[in-house]
Amino acid sequence: MTHKGLFIGILLITLSTHSSYCNNNLSYVDCFVQLKEDVLTVGNSKIERIFKFNNGHLITRHILNKETGFQWNTTDNTPDISFPGITDKADLESFRTYIVEQTLSKEAYVEVEIIYKVDQLFVKRIIRLYPDCPAIGFDFYFKGNIETPKWYDPGFIHESLTDVRFVASRNARSQVPVLEKLSLPGKHWTYRVVDLYEMTDHLNDLVTVHDYQAYHERLYRGNILFAQNLENDEGVFLLKEAPSPNAQLKYLSGDYLASFGEIRMIGPGIDADDIIPSAWMPGYSAVMGVFSKDEYSSLKSLRTYQNKLRSRTSDRDEMVMMNTWGDRGLDSRINEKYILEELDICSRLGISHFQIDDGWQTGKSPATAGQGGSFDDIWDRDNYWIPNKVNFPSGFTPIVEKGKKVGIEICLWFNPSYTDNYVNWEKDANVLVNLYKQYGIRTFKIDGLRIHNKLSELRVDSMFKKVEKALNNDAVINLDVTADKRFGYLYKNGYGNIFLENRYSDFASYYPYWSLRNLWTLSKYVPAQDLQIEFLNKWRNKEKYKNDLFAPELYNFDYLFAITMMSQPLAWMEAHNLPEEAFSLGETIKKYRKIQENIHQGLILPVGEEPNGKSWTGFQSICEDTGYFLIFRELNDMPEYRMKTWLEPGTKIELEPILGEGSGFTATIDDNGKIPFSLIKKNSYSLYKYKMVK
Repeated sequence: MTHKGLFIGILLITLSTHSSYCNNNLSYVDCFVQLKEDVLTVGNSKIERIFKFNNGHLITRHILNKETGFQWNTTDNTPDISFPGITDKADLESFRTYIVEQTLSKEAYVEVEIIYKVDQLFVKRIIRLYPDCPAIGFDFYFKGNIETPKWYDPGFIHESLTDVRFVASRNARSQVPVLEKLSLPGKHWTYRVVDLYEMTDHLNDLVTVHDYQAYHERLYRGNILFAQNLENDEGVFLLKEAPSPNAQLKYLSGDYLASFGEIRMIGPGIDADDIIPSAWMPGYSAVMGVFSKDEYSSLKSLRTYQNKLRSRTSDRDEMVMMNTWGDRGLDSRINEKYILEELDICSRLGISHFQIDDGWQTGKSPATAGQGGSFDDIWDRDNYWIPNKVNFPSGFTPIVEKGKKVGIEICLWFNPSYTDNYVNWEKDANVLVNLYKQYGIRTFKIDGLRIHNKLSELRVDSMFKKVEKALNNDAVINLDVTADKRFGYLYKNGYGNIFLENRYSDFASYYPYWSLRNLWTLSKYVPAQDLQIEFLNKWRNKEKYKNDLFAPELYNFDYLFAITMMSQPLAWMEAHNLPEEAFSLGETIKKYRKIQENIHQGLILPVGEEPNGKSWTGFQSICEDTGYFLIFRELNDMPEYRMKTWLEPGTKIELEPILGEGSGFTATIDDNGKIPFSLIKKNSYSLYKYKMVK
């Protein structure tokens, strides 16, 4: 059965508390579900997980890596999830399996829904199975009338949970909510824990990675945990689908409790006080996947799962966007005449999307030049989000029509109203829907979010869902993560891409190698294709970088663009301000656009050294027998460098230069996984397409 043209229906199996659950099976593509006697088996061609059903309060018994044939047999007979003060005895309410239909933004997949009751708490657990994916997702919802102590107790967190001796005694386990538990045999485990950061207006180190040898139980901070057993080299990864730790709600100061092969994911982002009898309250989600032998296997498993969350389409998701805000003109030039002129200039550069930032609306924002506007109580004015009639006398119609004529899609900036925890979310959604209906605009940069509590989270997510549904799943939510608490890299991230950072030459906060470093470090754990990385007008503000070794003006404009190629490139500038010499970049962008989708179809991982302005560094986009290398020689004295790749030793490849200054060559990967790259000039780059040869 193919994914396309699915009718696929909804409820296929339903069991009540009085039903026998013998021989209830579901299969779709390679996914399968079987509930027989007291055993639930779920999986696909890559992974299988077997539970004791336990009236819905699942207990993992076996985990199978189907690619290697290795099976983990668990060592604990208690339920996978647990909550302080709540018994393990469960009563099943319902069980059903169904196929979630394919849309323009998601492929079809299988869900298993289990609802059960423990004490006065109702738990809805949804298992997500994706075809050809070595990982399984778990979503959690809660309702009821709970009469237990708070799950989130700041006193306990700051006194006991941060006490190494208390945690090592295993006394913390029963006092924190647990979303996922693995109890696997063996003492010889290594843990790699990845902590990600947004709030890029304030931070410039976006990834920290810590490696640990398992020992007594301790608390680990980070959304992603890779666990590998040294005796058999088999591993599992756990992903907490939540905002990054700096932005999580009701955060317990860590995400995992782990000792020898025993790992507990903690913290659902809600407290017992958030749960009510009348409606399901969602918590954070858990993902578990399998890998074997090496880091590449672990990253491939993680990325395979991440790519299932949104189906990318070339005409909607592949872009080279221009947003004029990077030149700090603010809203002073956001008007019809200026933008029409910008579009003509952008067409010379090969820009595919033009985003009109803050200033298009009638209402005045805090950034409005000389106006002192506000985002407070936006909906006290019905015309706040109507295009400014002075600057746009005909609305956006002339701009959209001009964009179509020159092949550029028009996009908009939008700041939802945070008043009373986004109480006006439906009105905000209607603004975006109406802009689509009237002008066909479907890509929206969402700025200014303040997700400080669960109510705000639910309402903002409801806004996104309403827009998605109204646009038939063809919208792009371009989520700004530069400030405050927002959804981020790993949470609610199936709506579009991420606007990563504001960097300005006006404040000397833009350095090319900083942007390259941020993309390079993130690309192991976040799809580079889902990030917008900016390049700026290097001819502006030269005086701000006087005698600076890494000043933007010292790099070719081509090089600045090349830094963004593995991401969704963002021209953070006004085209009007570019000198004539800048437009030679147009040929590069036009060539890049022809292969952009092919590059982004691969597994993109960093290669070489971490960028520091003086390194040899880059990226590899990996397909089956082909791919791309994007190689940078920064400011160093080495014209040749042997770079470690993600290819197997002994592999022979031919490399064809596509863009930049490299020459074609044939190479065999050495015993250390390396091949030599040559670039004659400092601060130069080359984009190669490679293919394996026999």
